[in-house]
Amino acid sequence: MTTPLLDVDGLRVSYPGRGFRARPHEVLHGVSLTVGEGETLGVVGESGSGKTTIGRAVLGLAKPSGGRIRFCGQDITHSSGRERRALSRDIQVVFQDPYSSLNPSLTIGDILSEPLVVQGATSRDARTRVRELLDQVGLPADASERLPREFSGGQRQRVAIARALAPEPRLIVCDEPVSALDLSTQARVLDLFVDIQRRNRVAYLFVSHDLAVIRQVSHRVSVVYKGDVVESGPAGFVTSTPEHPYTQRLLLAAPVADPVRQKLRREQRQHLRLQR
Repeated sequence: MTTPLLDVDGLRVSYPGRGFRARPHEVLHGVSLTVGEGETLGVVGESGSGKTTIGRAVLGLAKPSGGRIRFCGQDITHSSGRERRALSRDIQVVFQDPYSSLNPSLTIGDILSEPLVVQGATSRDARTRVRELLDQVGLPADASERLPREFSGGQRQRVAIARALAPEPRLIVCDEPVSALDLSTQARVLDLFVDIQRRNRVAYLFVSHDLAVIRQVSHRVSVVYKGDVVESGPAGFVTSTPEHPYTQRLLLAAPVADPVRQKLRREQRQHLRLQR
């Protein structure tokens, strides 16, 4: 059996409670999931479900209180700072907000070349790689001389994607990467994610609250509800004919352009509420 690229097994994460002597609040209760080479696993759930905490734990930004995280068969659950810096070549992230995730005082060229120079690339090699990255994400070559404020939200997110691609990672954690964009821009950025994966074979752990977004980019889906994975399976099945009531409610909550279908969804959603 092939070893998965990312293997999360029984992951638990707790945050400190509020107030004196308050008990820790456990936000993940033993989550397990895998991501294969070149695969997209969509992780979907409402706000507060714990889905973002999974990505933060994989990135080392949230400390696990139980379980294991393995990358390429190596246990990275409690990796040190030095080990995490070494891992950054293989594990990258695209954050939710394209406006705050880029340093406003640096040019796009400096933003993209900085991680390359840190990892040992010469200035000349870094400049060449920056040109390749800008072309890959559909931005003009002169973008390297401009500041983030000169770009739209969709263009800034393309820069963030280019920055994540710079060290040629094997896995990118995508934390709600299109939720701050308008619908038409969302579609173009999602198509970019798919095209990049097709060319580079990079894997995505794609976190979103939107089942329609997850359906467009994912091979498999894990649905997270109150810190537990309640349903997993192929994306086409989970996002069209879900079995768990929570996933069914997520599906019915997604808006559709047809008013007749939208009315039917509202009625079905109300029926599910009455069954609870």
